[in-house]
Amino acid sequence: MPTSFTPPPPLNNKSSLFLNRELTWLQFNWRVLEEALDDTHPLLERVKFLAIFSSNLDEFFMIRVSGLRQQLELGRIEASADGMSPAEQLAAIRQSLTPMLQQQLQLWTRELLPQLHEQDIHILGYSDLKGKQRKLLRRHFKREIFPTLTPLAFDPGHPFPHISNLSLNLAVVIQDPEHGERFARVKVPGFFPRLLRIPSEDKADIFEGLGLSDVTANNFVWIEEVIANNLDKLFPGLDVVAAYPFRVTRDADIEIEEDEAADLLAAIEEGVELRYFGRPVRLEVAANMPQHVREILIDNLGLQGYQVYTVDGPVGMADLIDLMNIDRPDLKEKAFAPSVPLPFTTGEDFFSVIRRRDILLYHPYDSFTPVLDFLHAAAGDPNVLAIKQTLYRVGKNAPVVQALMKAREHGKQVAVLVELKARFDEENNIVWARALEHAGVHVVYGLVGLKTHAKVLMVVRREADRIVRYVHMSSGNYNAITARIYTDIGLFTSDPEIGEDVADLFNSLTGYSRQLQYNKLLVAPAAMRSEITNRIHREIAQHKENGNGYLAFKMNQLVDDVIIESLYQASQAGVKVDLQVRGICTLRPGIPGISDNISVTSIVGRFLEHARIYYFYNNGDEEIFIGSADMMQRNLDRRVETLFPIEDPALKQAVKHILEVHLRDTAKARRMLPDGSYERIQPPEGEMPMDSQQWMIDYRGFWNRED
Repeated sequence: MPTSFTPPPPLNNKSSLFLNRELTWLQFNWRVLEEALDDTHPLLERVKFLAIFSSNLDEFFMIRVSGLRQQLELGRIEASADGMSPAEQLAAIRQSLTPMLQQQLQLWTRELLPQLHEQDIHILGYSDLKGKQRKLLRRHFKREIFPTLTPLAFDPGHPFPHISNLSLNLAVVIQDPEHGERFARVKVPGFFPRLLRIPSEDKADIFEGLGLSDVTANNFVWIEEVIANNLDKLFPGLDVVAAYPFRVTRDADIEIEEDEAADLLAAIEEGVELRYFGRPVRLEVAANMPQHVREILIDNLGLQGYQVYTVDGPVGMADLIDLMNIDRPDLKEKAFAPSVPLPFTTGEDFFSVIRRRDILLYHPYDSFTPVLDFLHAAAGDPNVLAIKQTLYRVGKNAPVVQALMKAREHGKQVAVLVELKARFDEENNIVWARALEHAGVHVVYGLVGLKTHAKVLMVVRREADRIVRYVHMSSGNYNAITARIYTDIGLFTSDPEIGEDVADLFNSLTGYSRQLQYNKLLVAPAAMRSEITNRIHREIAQHKENGNGYLAFKMNQLVDDVIIESLYQASQAGVKVDLQVRGICTLRPGIPGISDNISVTSIVGRFLEHARIYYFYNNGDEEIFIGSADMMQRNLDRRVETLFPIEDPALKQAVKHILEVHLRDTAKARRMLPDGSYERIQPPEGEMPMDSQQWMIDYRGFWNRED
């Protein structure tokens, strides 16, 4: 453990030393859009990044923008660390976002759409279709889509309809011969594909019954255009003047008074339902929507003009992700086979392998299969007595849950903490919590007021005359799908002290224990912030004595002001600090006399960088921690998080090398400037760009080699 260190007083003029959290997030999403702009990516991968940019924005408005709006409406004015008021932040968000949206639409209409056409992937307007195709689509509309539509009128006898969150809608203007112009809303059903395949004339029979996957031609039309051009079926006897797509984004940040909820599961279920009815925070409208129709929507949704975004293209471009389902491997990144650690391929049982040495898994370069195989092996092993696990985001298809239920069927004691408050995964987690309970698993929902974000699995096994705990810990969720697209580091170990720590942690999560001290784990909210800051200040002291201070942190977000001030103090003392922060970073690097020894980079590439690595040089007695925690107030104060040490000498060098490779990236890395903007890092003259993710693919598995 590091010696205790009393930090010096806070730095003066604090607001000038911090960037705005929301604007730095927009900078991150701009880097995502830059990947769509990068023509070195395969075409469908560029479309994917364009869709991710939009999907990210949806969540940003549902959570962050809605929070700023709520502060304004309730009069709870909380200035951000950089001193901006909520109103100033909302104005800055709009100003920063507008050119990004223009760039997104320009990229789609002028570059990606034409290139898709060149590759025989056609996304056509309804007016571009042949007469026969329109007839086939109309027949499909009548048989499949029309029965699901419900037009809702708006007039003195019909109240303005509820517009659910992120639903795609048509604002329909109708001319009634008796009453003049009328307004109606038609919701586009979300269970149909947004992009409908256009049937070829010789395969009309295949199109029947929504057998669209059997149609080989990649010709598509937006479903809202099909509906808009067949609205006469919904309004017989009336003249349909026009139909304009629009979409509403609502506040989706569920607030549950946990200490007042008699049944947390029921309370979360109710909260999920309320998400569809949160207050509106954004209205997206088609560019051709006339002002008087906009006013109907604005007035009845209770919005201000600045909350309206005009879209001169498809409304809701996150749905473009569906194009990744097209079977065109030539337009996607080259597939690779994840490695399996050699010790797991010899036929030796998992427990013997892990008992002999720690094993590191680095997904997606390593397969997630060993984690599942380990669980299944534990489920069927007669010497295994108990399994305990935390589940945060396991997804719709959860093989981990199936393994846990299998363990219960084999008579094991199984206890699982299912975090019901995992945002946007509540519904999946509720389903799995009930399934586990039905199988006889002990299911708990965590601690009141805290989210359990730690990723921990423990197997308790009887061996000869002793009990051995086998532990898997990770920076990522136990989700087989995201393990293929997120970079996460996990560790198998049978270290007795770590096993004791994990047992104490589970006792805190499932019972009334309030463990504060651990042997080797750093745990939030108990002491993680102080453990990290003490180590930073230890590095300062080591540097003053030896002149070799060095810190390197890789994480998703850096926001916590105490951590940031400690890093500033390290820089002022001469300690070199390398930070790689994928997303939000409110620290300002390169401020003379304050942070000129700090560099901040960010990698946005093929995979979502999700690993957290914290490296302390410590005068050569290096310490490395990995785990679930970012350096944010929410992680350190309002979540149960773990960071675990890498102590095996070979693995420590391997993780250090992984970190070094990412810090040397000159292909996908950007460097943050003092004003919060980013510039691409260029390779030295005469050298090829170094892509750290591709390097990991090429050398995957080196971290577990024994040669």
